[in-house]
Formats: sequence, C-alpha cells, structure tokens
Amino acid sequence: QVLLVESGGGLVQPGGSLRLSCAASGSIFIIGHMGWYRQAPGNQRELVARVTPTGITNYADSVKGRFTVSRDNAKTTVYLQMNSLKPEDTAVYYCNVEGYSDSVGYAMDYWGNGTLVTVSS
Repeated sequence: QVLLVESGGGLVQPGGSLRLSCAASGSIFIIGHMGWYRQAPGNQRELVARVTPTGITNYADSVKGRFTVSRDNAKTTVYLQMNSLKPEDTAVYYCNVEGYSDSVGYAMDYWGNGTLVTVSS
C-alpha cells in the first residue's frame, strides 16, 4: 500500500510562513515529478509547484518568488516552503508524486489526503 502523508498546514497571519512536508511510504518507487496542488472552496484543484527528479521546478504564477519546492530523493519526501503568505493562498494543499508500484504494475500519479492552510488575521 502506498501512502503520502502531508504535514505542516495550519493557521498563519498574512505575511507569515509555513513549510509543508509530504513523505511517501510503502512499495513505491518515485520515478517522476513530486509536487503540490491546492484547492480553495469553490475552485478547481490547481498546480502550485513541482520538481522533477533532476531538480527542474515550475511554479504557478501566483506563487513565484514566494514559494519554493524541493525534494529529498533519499527520503522520498517533497517540501513546500511558503513565504509572504496571502489570504488568497488559503486552500487545502495536496501532495502529488509520480511513482511506480509493483502492486499496480505501471507508473501513475499518487495523491495525499491534503492539509489545510489558512491565511487570516
């Protein structure tokens, strides 16, 4: 069984910072991108940031310069450092990885259950 466990969400004031972590466990080989999506109430899920195995990153325009995505391949963990947070960053943040599991037999996207980030004074 493959599990993605997110941590680090919570309530923060505008201008503050949070660091999200997502650790993959179980019989999975991370073969592709690792990253984060978010979904605010009434909105579709959107890409926030992701990083390839070689360290190439891409970000949503709305978070460029404020958020930094990174990965630790040895720990199969992906991080999202969020600085200068704004109320519009409020959403449930989901971890996403591209991996292979023998139990499935092919590569696919795996998702965490999400962690809530609330930016409010």
